Amino acid sequence: MPEAKNVSFETIMRDLKARKFMPVYYLMGDEPYYIDQIADYIADHVLQPEERDFNQTILFGSDTTASQIADAARRYPMMSEFQVLIVKEAQNVKNTEALEKYFKAPLKSTILVMCHKNGTIDGRKKEYVKAIQTAGVLFESKKLRDRDLPAYIESYLQDRQVSIDPKSVQMIADNIGADLSRLTGELEKLMISLPEQDRRVTPQIVEDQIGISKDFNGFELRDAIVSKNVYKANLIIKYFDENPKAGNIYSFLPMLFNYFQNLMIAYYAPNNKSQEAVAEWLELRSPWAAKDYMTGMRNYAGMKVMQIISKMREIDAKSKGLDNPNTPPGELMKELIFYILH
Repeated sequence: MPEAKNVSFETIMRDLKARKFMPVYYLMGDEPYYIDQIADYIADHVLQPEERDFNQTILFGSDTTASQIADAARRYPMMSEFQVLIVKEAQNVKNTEALEKYFKAPLKSTILVMCHKNGTIDGRKKEYVKAIQTAGVLFESKKLRDRDLPAYIESYLQDRQVSIDPKSVQMIADNIGADLSRLTGELEKLMISLPEQDRRVTPQIVEDQIGISKDFNGFELRDAIVSKNVYKANLIIKYFDENPKAGNIYSFLPMLFNYFQNLMIAYYAPNNKSQEAVAEWLELRSPWAAKDYMTGMRNYAGMKVMQIISKMREIDAKSKGLDNPNTPPGELMKELIFYILH
């Protein structure tokens, strides 16, 4: 049996849809969305509905032992090519020696899916990991980084023949965040609302369907700060202060920190006068994406950018209660914006 290395979500799903099944799928990591997508697909598509009563079993790691899982995996299917065995909460399975032994000689007619959420296999269990990789697929589902959210949103919609403008992308990314289950749910809701003749997501549609203001959001705040529009920035901050659910320091601080961090890096580009060169230096998707950094370098000196980054670290610590007995988040937000713009 060929050894299967760590593979991507896309590769796993492509093989599953082509009915290229492996005897073992060990799905682990901090992002439950991908784990659920793979396990649910296997549960719904490997067997025919009439085959599932006798050939599909769901176990829970806290209620079963490694020996019981291995014994169940060694059963042969009844009037079916495969049996499917899904183990949820696999992180709670203790004493995995029996499973390690099974992984070294898995039954080809069994598809064993181990769902290990909120963590990964203990790094000291090297032989256990090696046995899994020999038997089938070891997949780590990692949390999406905030900076990767815009690209993920664009790709998700483009795969479904839906276009979206940069402002709408940023509105969604800033307000929904990296919870992929919630994010994909909101994107699906957006797509359902689109007319067949116009498959475009606009800021107005985002405002109407998700409830994010097209005028008062993280994207507009960043735009006001980049262009040093003091009036607009304060207007948005005032709105956030009065509507904490619309935006707060915890949602926009990572976004602003990422911008000014990249702005600092942009100063060191070999040719920071060229938008194309800056885009390449920052590994941005297109020269257009460097526009805000070109504006930022005109409006903020390098020394000021360093000071802003330092101030952000201070505000971040205070927002978490460090050396800050009683200043509320709204006041910290105003303090930071004032410091950036003056």
